Amino acid sequence: MVLTDVWCSSGALTPDGSLVQTGGFNDGDHVIRVFNNSCVNCDWEEIESGLVNRRWYASNHILPDGRQIVIGGRRQYNYEFYPKTTSSDKAYSLPFLAQTNDLNVENNLYPFVFLNTDGNLFIFANNRAILFDYARNKVLRTFPEIPGGEPRNYPSTGSAVLLPMRVVQGSVAMVEVLVCGGAPKGAFVNAQNRKFDGALNSCGRIRISDPDPKWVMEIMPMGRVMSDMILLPNGDVFIVNGGSNGTAGWEYGRNPVLNPLIYRPYNPVSKRFDVENPSTIPRMYHSTAVLLRDGRVLVGGSNPHVYYNFTNVLFPTELSLEAFSPSYLDPSSSGIRPKIISPATQTKIQYGKQIVVRFTVQNNVDLNLISVTLIAPSFNTHSFSMNQRLLVLDGANAMKSVGKMTYEVITTAPSSGNVAPAGYYMLFVVHQEIPSEGIWVVIH
Repeated sequence: MVLTDVWCSSGALTPDGSLVQTGGFNDGDHVIRVFNNSCVNCDWEEIESGLVNRRWYASNHILPDGRQIVIGGRRQYNYEFYPKTTSSDKAYSLPFLAQTNDLNVENNLYPFVFLNTDGNLFIFANNRAILFDYARNKVLRTFPEIPGGEPRNYPSTGSAVLLPMRVVQGSVAMVEVLVCGGAPKGAFVNAQNRKFDGALNSCGRIRISDPDPKWVMEIMPMGRVMSDMILLPNGDVFIVNGGSNGTAGWEYGRNPVLNPLIYRPYNPVSKRFDVENPSTIPRMYHSTAVLLRDGRVLVGGSNPHVYYNFTNVLFPTELSLEAFSPSYLDPSSSGIRPKIISPATQTKIQYGKQIVVRFTVQNNVDLNLISVTLIAPSFNTHSFSMNQRLLVLDGANAMKSVGKMTYEVITTAPSSGNVAPAGYYMLFVVHQEIPSEGIWVVIH
């Protein structure tokens, strides 16, 4: 069991699938915890003083060399690495985090961090973003402030995803980030005074691979704070949880948003959002969501209180789980849903090598509407799924029928750890926007 305080910690998987959790509160703020994937009947290993600085509300990302970078946290304008390469490894200053710290409240916690395909990091904090060379401790590019200048990170707590990246012959030409929701400036202080501002209903989308990137703004059907954004196997974005007023924090959210959204990134701008059927369970502060291998999204949690509180409060502590089934799981689509035959689960895939995928489809096959996607497992907390990444593999010219209702696609694995950090991924075959059940593969 875990013996130190993991409250508001962060984490990621190692290339071998072990779970690393970093930081937390009180006696846990310097601790690294490791759950070894290859060990049977093992317990957590807790490394006291494994972190140079206390990490509370920090963000982690897996790097191309297999290490993790741990960025920021409360009153920590710096970053460090795990594992350490030497006993003298230190924390490195990141002034950008101090520059994005609001005067009255730290609106840059749990920064949105994504690995760009050039090996550098896109870091978004508060309302600004940079492209950062962590190896040289150098800011390579400062992106424009998101239009409107409203904060998007904890406690204003919007969410963000790296949109699906198309891999052609192992490489990616376009990299795009989507940031949605949050709370306006001053919302946290106002909530402390029992005034609950309306959540932001805007999304910003930016192609960070462009020579001169600009934000393009879109409007959601409703405002959302504390929502989660989950990449689906067919490239859509699922948006769930949160409220329409207030901010993150104890007792500071109001008016739960019960209707999830589907965002279709390749549709025309005015036709990207679909409102889904509502849940009956409010999912406010400390709620979560994660993609399952069968294509559903597991949704759980909600505890807006200092302690568990199940009665006589506006939003009781919620211990239940729900599974959201996207429309692609409707039984009416079973005839065109692929089923993967090979490779076998846990297959190891080498960078830049061919991947041969065989699958069956019962009827109405259109080989021009087949794709293979890879999704990295994420660490979800406080409305941000760290390390979430979806790759659409090239293979449109190498598909064929190989037997009754059986087909084969030959595609190419990503070229390097810059495109896909080594480790476990869920592989899906998608046919006419309908994904198969996923299998686990290991990229190395």
